[in-house]
Amino acid sequence: MKIMESAENYLETILVLYQRQGHVRSIDIAHEMDFSKPSVSTAMKKLRENGYIHVDDMGLITLTESGRSIAENIYERHTLLSQVLIDLGVPQEIAKEDACRLEHHLNPISFQKIKEYYLKQKQQ
Repeated sequence: MKIMESAENYLETILVLYQRQGHVRSIDIAHEMDFSKPSVSTAMKKLRENGYIHVDDMGLITLTESGRSIAENIYERHTLLSQVLIDLGVPQEIAKEDACRLEHHLNPISFQKIKEYYLKQKQQ
């Protein structure tokens, strides 16, 4: 199932925040993404209704299995594409911005081929 780019960004942010600090709340997401708390709350409601996250009674947000799968996929795309661009000589900030745009629109077959080529080149 294809989900919207904004949902992918939220899921990726939840994954990164959880890895960084061990817990995630809506306010953490708002600060990380520089979004308003009401915008994040609306997005969290949609993600929860679609089965991508769980929010407990204390407001702690965790990814469901399907949410984690999407988040890990997007994060892998982001990190690999960023590194490819940096290795090609693109300045780090530009590489991260471009990778963020590419990660959502690149066909899975194209991404897989880029990944295979990049990893093969790194081994040489």
